[in-house]
Amino acid sequence: MKNIKIYHADKYATSAYVKVEENIYKGKNPYYHGESWNHEELYCTSLTFEQEPELGEGETPADISQYPLEGILDMFSVYVSDFYDELNARSESTCYQEFGSSDLENIRELLGIVGKHVYDKKVYADDLSEEELEQYKSMSEEDLEEEGIIWYETVVE
Repeated sequence: MKNIKIYHADKYATSAYVKVEENIYKGKNPYYHGESWNHEELYCTSLTFEQEPELGEGETPADISQYPLEGILDMFSVYVSDFYDELNARSESTCYQEFGSSDLENIRELLGIVGKHVYDKKVYADDLSEEELEQYKSMSEEDLEEEGIIWYETVVE
């Protein structure tokens, strides 16, 4: 993901949202259904970004890649609260997503990726013997992931 920017959604100017601080709003949680574990309100912000197909990301905004998005969600304990399907369907390269959390600090930290480059980096286990290395050369990348020999980490630079 590159060219990460703030998206000022028109919906934030409605009475359904309250501006909490710069680029952070509070509104009704679209996933709340009265559960005790879930929060009725959430803090949210919206971002735009471009995917990098050369790094295994989606080709179009209508097909936003799971990675590194999933890493961002995990890293900042946020979730996608609006997919902006219409905007993404019309756009040639810019992706739109709203991120939400019941914790204001999570959204503050998420905003730290604005202007940065986010991608998944392949990591290899570093304690392998020569025999193990030779054995793993014939395995597929999926099998290597399953064995815990390689994995992916989300990087923010």
